[in-house]
Amino acid sequence: MTTLCLDFGNTRQKAAIFYKDVIIEEFYLADINVQTIEDVLLKYKPHRSILSSVIHHDEVLERLLTDKTNFHKITQTTRIPFTIPVNKKETIGTDRLALMAAAVYYFPSMNNLVIALGSCITYNFVNQYNQFLGGSISPGMDMRFRSMHEYTAKLPLLQHNYTDNVIPLVGYDTRTNLLSGVIIGMCCEIDGIISKYAERYTNFNVVLTGGNSAYFASQLKYKIFADSNFLFKGLYVLSELNCQE
Repeated sequence: MTTLCLDFGNTRQKAAIFYKDVIIEEFYLADINVQTIEDVLLKYKPHRSILSSVIHHDEVLERLLTDKTNFHKITQTTRIPFTIPVNKKETIGTDRLALMAAAVYYFPSMNNLVIALGSCITYNFVNQYNQFLGGSISPGMDMRFRSMHEYTAKLPLLQHNYTDNVIPLVGYDTRTNLLSGVIIGMCCEIDGIISKYAERYTNFNVVLTGGNSAYFASQLKYKIFADSNFLFKGLYVLSELNCQE
């Protein structure tokens, strides 16, 4: 059984192919045109497909996936393996629903904090009783760099390329001042929020995910589980619950 998992995010659109419950390939989509998706379907011939989308996309894509696969789009009617006692499902991003599905599947009966690094940093907490209680959202790395550039007259737009393993605490020029503020600032924020949760909850587990999770995990004080594919794993879990055979 082959499953195509699609993640249409604010910055990038990605896909992953699972054979049974094992991810065998992950890749970025050049675009989300019909021809691109048709090419993916022709190459991998998935039996099932599932879509998490936080952007507007052509509904023709959904009809194509429905015609060619057992397709499910995550919506407020999606079956999930946890409850949401504090909010309405339709107000929660589909990516966060997938992350919580992965948390309760891979780390059952634990208090799980899943931190996702993307356009924003989302902190998502599901307790040991499989209740998604919410979390918090703050600006992501690129958003922080961009905001300092766009809301000042002279600060440059910087991108961190991860070639520098050590970011100086005390920046010695404009570039390293910006790097210190953003990268060390993010690490201190993440460590601080983990600390707040750890003070309140026992039987506590932290997962860091997103494209840069391995880098940031190495910079943090806390020992955490880093998995860049955690969202895709959650999509697969939801496909098991929702795709019709």
